[in-house]
Amino acid sequence: MSVRQDEELRMVTGLLPQPSSPPLAPAAAGPIYRSTKTYGHSEGLSCCFRQWRATHSHCSLLHGYALSFAFVFATRELDECNWCFDFGGLKEVKAWLHHMFDHTTLAAADDPHLTAFESLQRAGLAELRVLPAVGCEAVARYAFDHVSDYVVKKTAARVWLESVQVCEHSGNSAIYCNPAGA
Repeated sequence: MSVRQDEELRMVTGLLPQPSSPPLAPAAAGPIYRSTKTYGHSEGLSCCFRQWRATHSHCSLLHGYALSFAFVFATRELDECNWCFDFGGLKEVKAWLHHMFDHTTLAAADDPHLTAFESLQRAGLAELRVLPAVGCEAVARYAFDHVSDYVVKKTAARVWLESVQVCEHSGNSAIYCNPAGA
């Protein structure tokens, strides 16, 4: 992510641009409440990327999807409204999703053609987002790491993010789960 993108992201969302380690779920026994929030294909999160390592496939070419995201939140203790997570508190997450995936081009940090993507951005032909890796699974992990930190801070660790599902379309999706497995 460029310095400009980093500053813009901080202004737009107030969220940190770099993901950190996901928190582990509480170890206590007992029932777990879950809630979900989905940003569907109609949300307009249309982005373009390529799997540069997939040299055996047309996926190594630029292609795009209107991605959808489904987040699963979990807690052992409901809040004063008897909610797992207040969905009204996700405005920053929605803004971050749009910043990262709405009419953007994703490139892997190790893509051998990264300089070409950077040239497209400099020419005003692409909104580039450089991620550690790209693809449905990698995007699910990236979103998990970012949103997990936000959820823990927003709820003083009462709630944890259990999983993120990213769908390219109705036939292809990937899920990244909390490594603790709650």
